[in-house]
Amino acid sequence: MHTPIVVTLKLDERKLGAQEFERVAAKAGLIRELRVRREEALDNFGKPGRDPHELGDVFAKIVEQSGWGPHLRMASLESDWASVVGEVNARHSRVASYVDGVLTIAADSPSWTQQLTAIAPTLTETLRERLGGLRIDEVRVTGPQTHGRGVRMMKYVQRNTRRPHPRG
Repeated sequence: MHTPIVVTLKLDERKLGAQEFERVAAKAGLIRELRVRREEALDNFGKPGRDPHELGDVFAKIVEQSGWGPHLRMASLESDWASVVGEVNARHSRVASYVDGVLTIAADSPSWTQQLTAIAPTLTETLRERLGGLRIDEVRVTGPQTHGRGVRMMKYVQRNTRRPHPRG
């Protein structure tokens, strides 16, 4: 034989109806309040004080609080790189990374590395203005690695491969 749940939980059967009614009444009150808010929102649509720029402020807060700000600024910089360094420089370089205030730019060749290094001080100031709120302490320009694994391997193969002598 099972003990009734009322006894197990030590509930007062006389109060159960009132407790259930309170829950239902509270839910009905919330539903009524939501209906009134919705009607007021429809009546006030487009009136002063309901400016759309406030929604932008909400998104800006979300971006900053979530830590997305630096990532969005860097994405913006990458997509607008040509307007920062010029069309010609942009065709031969790209934003490589941003770590702890150091922006690294990758250039296509040593000559483009030299060209971008020459304008790095001016570029630093321009980037500080454009990327307001993002700390730019240094701009580094890197070029292609001339002594990387591929180059070393090619030189090794050239040194260790026997070529027939031209005279036979």
